[in-house]
Amino acid sequence: AAASIAQGRLGPGRVHHCMRMIGLTERAIEAAAARAIDPRRGAFGEETLSQLGVVQQQIARARMSVEQSRLLVLACAAALDAEAAKAGTGSKSAETRALVAMIKAAVPLACYKVIDDCLQIHGGAGVCQDFFLARALAGARTLRLADGPDEVHERSVAKFEFSRAKKRAKAMGKLPSRL
Repeated sequence: AAASIAQGRLGPGRVHHCMRMIGLTERAIEAAAARAIDPRRGAFGEETLSQLGVVQQQIARARMSVEQSRLLVLACAAALDAEAAKAGTGSKSAETRALVAMIKAAVPLACYKVIDDCLQIHGGAGVCQDFFLARALAGARTLRLADGPDEVHERSVAKFEFSRAKKRAKAMGKLPSRL
């Protein structure tokens, strides 16, 4: 009984940690964008870092990555809420378990990459104690190891996809006989 209660809390706990990491990543993007528009921080003949194509690309990709992560976490949270309201048992469907595994693997990795790019925009200042970015990067990396390495969760997602593929193939009468 205690183990099932603990398992039932893992999903919401992972949602909580992922949303906290997304919030921290938002701070990193805000700091990098502010640094990029600072006229005292020009490079390569440009007045500001924001005029450099690579910085524009880093900020654009950072925003897209955070929004993708946020939507995945919201989809997972909605699935967990729907199942909790319906069943009240704490057990999760295969699809919800896959969503939990997806956020556990994808969000910390995406946030790590974004924070790393934001740190890069700051240059050497990004790793000094005056800024939060080095601590944020360490936190994002640590979250990738909490509750098991990414590969464990990616394996769960792959198993879910293979199961869905088998169900689709069987429904269409195209499943090989040895599966």
